[in-house]
Amino acid sequence: MKKSVAASYCFLNKPVKSHRSNVVRDANLRWRRFRKNRRGFISFILFCVIFGVSLFSEFIANDKPLLLYYNGQIYFPVFKNYSELEFGGEFDINADFKDPYMQNLINNNGWLLMPPIPFSHSTINYTLPQPAPSPPTTENIFGTDDRGRDVAARLLYGFRISVLFGITLTIFSSLVGIFFGAMQGYYGGTFDLIFQRFMEVWSGMPSLFMLIILSSVVEPNFWWLLGITLLFGWMGLVGIVRAEFLRARNFEYVLSAQAMGMKNSRIMFVHILPNALSGVLSYLPFILGASITTLTSLDFLGFGLPSGSPSLGEILAQGKANLQAPWLGIASFLTLAVTLSLLVFIGEAVRDAIDPRRNTK
Repeated sequence: MKKSVAASYCFLNKPVKSHRSNVVRDANLRWRRFRKNRRGFISFILFCVIFGVSLFSEFIANDKPLLLYYNGQIYFPVFKNYSELEFGGEFDINADFKDPYMQNLINNNGWLLMPPIPFSHSTINYTLPQPAPSPPTTENIFGTDDRGRDVAARLLYGFRISVLFGITLTIFSSLVGIFFGAMQGYYGGTFDLIFQRFMEVWSGMPSLFMLIILSSVVEPNFWWLLGITLLFGWMGLVGIVRAEFLRARNFEYVLSAQAMGMKNSRIMFVHILPNALSGVLSYLPFILGASITTLTSLDFLGFGLPSGSPSLGEILAQGKANLQAPWLGIASFLTLAVTLSLLVFIGEAVRDAIDPRRNTK
């Protein structure tokens, strides 16, 4: 009897240990495959660089100086608001560094260093050569919108918001999708049957119209939009995770763990889940692209972020309303097209790296 128990214990723990080492080895192998895909790997690098740059939008596009030297003191207006009185002004209000009067006061007793794009996403250029929307110039390289705001600055800030929204939605929807897919696949039976019927009904609802209706109930913000889009964005991964768990729940090490009395939660999320992550990873770039497209669509229709927020969809809507200003539609369309293309190339490279039918050399 003791020998039988010991054999069962070794049978349970050896596959778990080798399974974990296999996961690490497979991850390294797939990463090498991914790097060999030049288009996908270059797209990954470009996307990370562009997104990384957008995270520092305040240092690239801002109407406040990055550095200001006045009367022997150094100021950092990009981090803190300063009063006009500190620079010789007449009023106790926040200094407007685009005002020629303030610029003269500062230049007479110091200097200031402006960002490459001296406009924030909400800054209105009152010195345009013609009524807004104005075409591209050396001052506004992508022109201005119909309110005189710099398009390049709004694209930079809008890209950051779109990607942050997409990443956040991808993370939350993946967690929800993985949880319900794991529950379905592991327990099966009645729970699986009932939840599949629910999925069929829920996925058959017109999600875009439902999002529009929910967005019109209250004035949406970032987190409100995230919540209502999560209602429909979690279903994509359920089928993939469910299939992996249905396949893995009959493996010998899973049956041995159940026989030894191991908790179902540990079996599911410690021993089976790593097998399911391969299919999940190949799907994430496409979920991210779909999330960005969803936010852009809502903003284009006027049911997205609050009015005035920098958004790719809002600039697209302005391009539609101002056909005499083609730079609006072209700039936003190219930004969205490049972003989605990079994500598609990354997704294809991840899928090819994970595909077990490919050559493993």
